[in-house]
Amino acid sequence: MLRDLPRARSRRRVRRRRGGRIPAAAGPVRPLGRGLGEARPQGGTVSSRAVVVDRPGAHRLVEGERPVPGPGEVLVKVAAAGICLSDREVYAGRRDPGYVRYPVTPGHEWSGTVESVGEGVDPALVGRRTVAEGFRACGVCDRCRAGDTSLCAGGYDETGFTRPGAFADHVTVPARLLHPLADDADLRAAALLEPAAVVAGAVRAGCPEPGERIAVVGAGTLGLLAVQFLAAYAPGELTVIEPRTARAALAPAFGAHEVIGPTAAEHRRGHYDLVLETAGAPTTAASSCLLARRGGRVVLTGMFAAGATGIDPVHLSLSQLTVRSVFGAPSAAWSFAVRAFTAGLLDPGPLITHEFPLERYAEAVALVGGGDPGTGKVLLRP
Repeated sequence: MLRDLPRARSRRRVRRRRGGRIPAAAGPVRPLGRGLGEARPQGGTVSSRAVVVDRPGAHRLVEGERPVPGPGEVLVKVAAAGICLSDREVYAGRRDPGYVRYPVTPGHEWSGTVESVGEGVDPALVGRRTVAEGFRACGVCDRCRAGDTSLCAGGYDETGFTRPGAFADHVTVPARLLHPLADDADLRAAALLEPAAVVAGAVRAGCPEPGERIAVVGAGTLGLLAVQFLAAYAPGELTVIEPRTARAALAPAFGAHEVIGPTAAEHRRGHYDLVLETAGAPTTAASSCLLARRGGRVVLTGMFAAGATGIDPVHLSLSQLTVRSVFGAPSAAWSFAVRAFTAGLLDPGPLITHEFPLERYAEAVALVGGGDPGTGKVLLRP
């Protein structure tokens, strides 16, 4: 049975359950057929602002007419948008050219309220608080039909990288990608549901069981969200491995049983049933495999750079490890994260340390990955 997560500080009043699994949900909203909703743009002369990164290191804040949603689309008024290392890479020019298209308005982690709908979309969505998937999968290839929408064979296409994102007053997205929230949802905290969905996919891939010994490598945003998810499975041990003292100090409030550094972790080799790697450091993929017991499971969630230490194939073979990796989040992982958030089992709010208006984008993006141990999640608030 799932148990409640430890109470975390947040502005949101959450409805908690005394037990039971996260309730089922219908999944992302699909656009309804023609005739159920004509376009309701309300656009025209109303202005809307957006951060545009023209090329690496060059950005501007532009103001123009509010976007009008096309057929099957919705226009969302952005409430909050998170900045992650991928956004920093876009600005610095370090993102793989195949995964960004300049000029671009970044912003793939966001929450907001549906302001208008395009042709063929149910007008009842207007006024709904929501988040949305970033990957614009084709929906018809074999991977999409299998539910692996983040592995779409139709090519990479993602809001905030190849399409205008949410570092703006408004963002336009396909209605089929929406995951509506409760009417009283905390939109500030909900802006972190995109990284939560990635972690949800990793947790689901790891197949945790009650009473297991579980380690989370890294106590950044992904790592601490993973701790919240995993605590709900009643593990026998839930250990966080993190060298940074300030980040490690947060882990117990999120449900960790203990926090140790990499040196102490050397003495835990072969100890854990499940290891969830979230740091993406050069050596953590290899070291995570050493932490797993024989026949154990390892899930790689962090984004690794070229030159990272490889996994020893001899150890992998002799220990009969199951190793999975995660990139992005399929629809099922989004639904899982939204259900956990709605049920009060997931509260990302305490991770947020800084909030900036759009005008201070350059200052905000410089904080991310800047090395300050006191910097957690940074938001833009249009």
